[in-house]
Amino acid sequence: MKKTNIILALAAAALFAAYPIIAHEGHDHGEKKEDLASGETKKITGEVLDMACYVDHNATGEKHADCAKKCITSGLPVGLKADDGKTYLLIGEHKPLNAELAQYAAKKITVEGKVVSRDGINMIENAVVQK
Repeated sequence: MKKTNIILALAAAALFAAYPIIAHEGHDHGEKKEDLASGETKKITGEVLDMACYVDHNATGEKHADCAKKCITSGLPVGLKADDGKTYLLIGEHKPLNAELAQYAAKKITVEGKVVSRDGINMIENAVVQK
């Protein structure tokens, strides 16, 4: 009985000592200093495009406006090919902006929102069209 209590006490002590390591597991989001600097609110200007056609076959510009409008209206992701050389996925405050942005397909607009990037994907969240 005494031996069992000693083994249980040692196991509990080992678990208690390892708890900080176990508890931290799953909380490392791989953030780097560059990631921590992201998330600034900015105004960015560029062409509204549907991300599906843009990524699939580089479709941009006025010749693609009707298709882009149709794709955005149908719910495909909407983006902004910005003057800064980057392409951004556009979302509202945890909701799509397709209904609002379809009318701007292939047109240049300015949006303001929180700019974030991860694994090479850029996004403007809480995006608001500047008028």
